[in-house]
Amino acid sequence: MFAKCCSGAIMGVDATGVEIEVTAHAADEARFTIVGLPDTSVRESKDRVNSAIIQSGFGSRHRFSITVNLAPADVRKEGPMYDLPIALGVLMATERMCGVDVDSTASIGELALSGQVRRVNGALPIVLAMKKLGKKRVLVPRGNLQEASIVSGIDVIPVDTLAEAAGVLAGTLQIQPVSSDLANLVSEDMAHGDDFADVKGQEAIKRAVEIAVAGGHNILMIGSPGSGKTMIARRIPSILPEMTVEEALEVSKIHSVAGQAKSPGTLVTRRPFRAPHHTVSSVGLLGGGSHPKPGEVSLAHRGVLFLDEFAEFSRDALEVMRQPVEDGFVSVARAAAAVTFPSRFMLVAAMNPCPCGYYNDPTRTCRCSARQIANYQHRISGPLLDRIDIQINVKAVPLTELYNLKQGESSSSIRARVVAAREIQRARYRNMPGVVSNSDVRGRYLADVCRLSESGKGELQRLVESVSISARAYDRILRVARTIADLAGREQVERADIFEAASYRQLDNVAASPWR
Repeated sequence: MFAKCCSGAIMGVDATGVEIEVTAHAADEARFTIVGLPDTSVRESKDRVNSAIIQSGFGSRHRFSITVNLAPADVRKEGPMYDLPIALGVLMATERMCGVDVDSTASIGELALSGQVRRVNGALPIVLAMKKLGKKRVLVPRGNLQEASIVSGIDVIPVDTLAEAAGVLAGTLQIQPVSSDLANLVSEDMAHGDDFADVKGQEAIKRAVEIAVAGGHNILMIGSPGSGKTMIARRIPSILPEMTVEEALEVSKIHSVAGQAKSPGTLVTRRPFRAPHHTVSSVGLLGGGSHPKPGEVSLAHRGVLFLDEFAEFSRDALEVMRQPVEDGFVSVARAAAAVTFPSRFMLVAAMNPCPCGYYNDPTRTCRCSARQIANYQHRISGPLLDRIDIQINVKAVPLTELYNLKQGESSSSIRARVVAAREIQRARYRNMPGVVSNSDVRGRYLADVCRLSESGKGELQRLVESVSISARAYDRILRVARTIADLAGREQVERADIFEAASYRQLDNVAASPWR
């Protein structure tokens, strides 16, 4: 007998349809063969499938020669997600389940030896792909229900066992499809722990961070240990604007493929905040592996990538950051596949000015030689620094003043200004695909967006004549100035906006740099 089921295969952060074709006939010796470019975990599914079928009460005294083909044969099939559709195909091909119309149904799921259905990675993009293929329903493990159920236009049916899945497919068991409202899930998940009210003093640094978040700009904080760099960075999630439904769907797809959701099978409804250790490899940051998976730059998509101890990261790891910081995507080519992962994130970096951390510190003596300081600073290449919009020196608050300072402004107040500025940008860029914030603006659109007043033009001209900056730094100053004007509610970019934006490029003028 011949039977056919439908499932999907992950390709980057998207999916494509896979047809599971099964043939079976009685034989003297049982055989089970899987073809169609399966990996090891797919080839091993025959043992899980056989045991699950027997333990689910579908055992048979007949021996069968079974061949399973996963089409198209030139797409590599990975992971245990094909267990459930293969088992359903075998049941139909061996006539242990008859009269089933599977043309409108797809399924995914790993099988335990007992017949239980376990969650898999990548359920969300697969359900989206099944919807595009015109399927009417998809059977998913209950552990993947939350992420799968946000896809409208297709019935998502949760199953706990192979027997349940077979009953639904045969029409002998009714399980109601489940749907979720992604917009409500996003709006409900806005609780934050750390608050900027805990940060005393450091008003200039908090202002720079507010500007960075409002425009999606990259920021580097340089200062001695204990000056508050990490404390401030850890509170950035509390002032991030709420994700849109489209952004939540984008981010959830990436985390679903990577298996990095905060709880298995759940959605990502808050902007990501990723903080990898400085020992992370270039593959860990960029993504890759023999079968490419998203790295930290993609897991931080539409959120924040925080690199503490910036200069302690390996040179190779830092240099691979250039493309994702500039382009908003990562292209990874391996023997198995070539894929593209989205990576439009806000880079937040923090570092000491020297190996001991106290170069130019007013209260502590630096123990480093001039050569050590120079070597440490040169770990961050000029091209990478050029891609960081805001570079600012952080001075520690003296202990004698710390206890006398009042509590800082709350995150809710700062976030209100950030959200207002983002709304201005959203309205401005509504007809520009792929542009969400000021940091995304490129090319010919920049001059139209950053309309300068006469005083603004004069200040920009003075800046170009007095400081040696690159064309990329010039564009980034304009974008930051546009964000400063948005926070103030101004249509035109004024002289003060240009002046403040230029003051945040503290590493462009080497002679004036506070740490070189």
